[in-house]
Amino acid sequence: QVQLGESGGGLVQAGDSLRLSCVASGRMFSTYNAGWFRQAPGKEREFVALISMSGESTYYTDSVKGRFTISRDNAKNTVYLQMNDLKPEDTAVYYCAADNREGWGSQPGDFTSWGQGTQVTVSS
Repeated sequence: QVQLGESGGGLVQAGDSLRLSCVASGRMFSTYNAGWFRQAPGKEREFVALISMSGESTYYTDSVKGRFTISRDNAKNTVYLQMNDLKPEDTAVYYCAADNREGWGSQPGDFTSWGQGTQVTVSS
């Protein structure tokens, strides 16, 4: 497993942008699929975006398509989530996740490494 640490959260207004970063410790991060999840108060953790080991493939939940972009820089062991046109319903703690097992999934159980989360709050 790798250790993950997120940063970049904050308090913004509707329509603003934020970029979250997730830095992974250890070697061979390029062998891990990575994803972003979020959890709002009183709700279950939900999938946001997923990126393949090489970065060639990405996948998004419908509610963020066209607004959020996931990317990675394996040379820096970092995964990013660029969030544009933020809405109040995007308010949540955002978690970075990674997994190096065979397969490609968007459920929390598909990931074995998790960060501590970063708070994103969008005011109307």
